[in-house]
Amino acid sequence: MVSTPPLPTLPKPRRALRWIMTHPERLRPDEVVGIKEIRAACPELDATVAHVRAFATLMHEHRGKDLPAWIARIDQEALPHLSQFAGGLLHDLDAVAAGLSSSWSSGQVEGQVTRVKLLKRAGYGRAKLDLLRTRILLRT
Repeated sequence: MVSTPPLPTLPKPRRALRWIMTHPERLRPDEVVGIKEIRAACPELDATVAHVRAFATLMHEHRGKDLPAWIARIDQEALPHLSQFAGGLLHDLDAVAAGLSSSWSSGQVEGQVTRVKLLKRAGYGRAKLDLLRTRILLRT
């Protein structure tokens, strides 16, 4: 009787996603081996990882001008989810390219808006403008 070798254990999807989304230089040696194994086992995943990392490079290096070329490479692959994402980017390509090219971020503003909404919700609808203004200005 011939026994088949045991199948390798697959990482959990969240772990695999973290390996994909982490910069390759920041992965531990065991994680590098793991990502190589899952990429070798699935050609579609390998292509997806390559495109996701290329997009991350566009974002990190503020290379919005290279976005149309990235979208063209996506269109040549049979990856429906990435094609859908790229198609969504095409709806407002100029704004997306400008956002990728700019070093400005609205993160600080968004954080303040979130904080104000939290304070408003904490008042259970009873916090009128005068109390809300006081809480915002006193940063409580």
